[in-house]
Amino acid sequence: MGFDPWDAGFVTDPYPAYRELREQGRAVWSGSTGQWLVPHHADVSALLRDRRLGRTYLHRFTHEEFGQQPPPPEHEPFHVLNGAGLLDLEDPAHARVRRLVAKAFTPRTVERLAPAVERLARGLVARLLADGGGDLLAAVAEPLPVAVIAELLGIPESDRGLLRPWSADICGMFEPRPDAETARRAVRACVEFGDYLRGLIADRRRRPGDDVISAMISAHDEGDGRLSEQEMVSTCVLLLNAGHEATVNATANGWWALFRNPAQLDLLRTFGADPEKLSTAVDELLRYDTPLQMFERWVLDDIRVGDTLIPRGAEVALLFGSANRDPARFARPDALDLVRADNPHLSFGAGIHYCLGAPLARRELLASFGALLAAGVPPMRPVREPRWNGGYVMRGLRELVVEFTTY
Repeated sequence: MGFDPWDAGFVTDPYPAYRELREQGRAVWSGSTGQWLVPHHADVSALLRDRRLGRTYLHRFTHEEFGQQPPPPEHEPFHVLNGAGLLDLEDPAHARVRRLVAKAFTPRTVERLAPAVERLARGLVARLLADGGGDLLAAVAEPLPVAVIAELLGIPESDRGLLRPWSADICGMFEPRPDAETARRAVRACVEFGDYLRGLIADRRRRPGDDVISAMISAHDEGDGRLSEQEMVSTCVLLLNAGHEATVNATANGWWALFRNPAQLDLLRTFGADPEKLSTAVDELLRYDTPLQMFERWVLDDIRVGDTLIPRGAEVALLFGSANRDPARFARPDALDLVRADNPHLSFGAGIHYCLGAPLARRELLASFGALLAAGVPPMRPVREPRWNGGYVMRGLRELVVEFTTY
């Protein structure tokens, strides 16, 4: 089976296809997606840092100048929301917004949340244990990052049920060639979520709190002024979408990988609450089955990848999942090794688009895995083989039903 992001079998296990791609070359043309696929770790890492590529081209070219059709007018709410967020901005706008957001979303903010993250994780695991098991994804993997992001942004508890459906609908647009219904749901979610956040921002202007939205309102630079309302809205949505979807999938994918590698799961149980060993294990789980499989970039100026000249106007697909299994960079890449010391995985990206929320994601993963490994929690095992949610770019399970056992 070759590279086919719409095929259920490929989504279930893309790694054999990645192996074939790496053997075919450093840049492989995909007629089905209309992209140059880049499967090797060294190339993906270098191109993430190469300013001849961009998440957008509109800072330098019009659609017509770049040989692209403008998006349909009815998609405008999505592109306005996405275009003002850090993920799709390029310098100099990216540097300005990231600097201002960083003033609000600091390492100290993440550390301040740490006790709450751990308390939430313990509570979710306790409920799952009291029930004798259940869907690990719905019981722990989903609610933890939603609650943390909501706490970070200051979203009232009564409104938090709105967040995951909005996030899932918006993220559907990041899959290759989304259909009309996916686009319709994404646009509606952008409008509804944007309107909700504007109301929340207006409230924080009147009554500042101890949250990231209030901090973004007050963040400013001498020369760069403040974040616009749209930039704040787009940043909040990105924090939810990137931080939440990726953490959910990393948690469930990680446990499914452990269940399929029982010797490594037994090893993980010996780590207990050792934060250093657990952190190394989490990095390996992120490498082994990354929740973000592909990151797309536009070629702004001609580039050469190996013997292939890729012209301006083309699109490249940087295959994180393949890069993280590249035998040229990782010893025994298809083996799960929870004590792997040399692990420069690319699951959080690199360069100017390196994930701003990586420290928070790590904190959440350490808390949830730690709580499920804590003394007094009996071993888990899957009740049945899980189903995948169908998405390729943000690849994850639809469910992971588990039970606790005393064997």
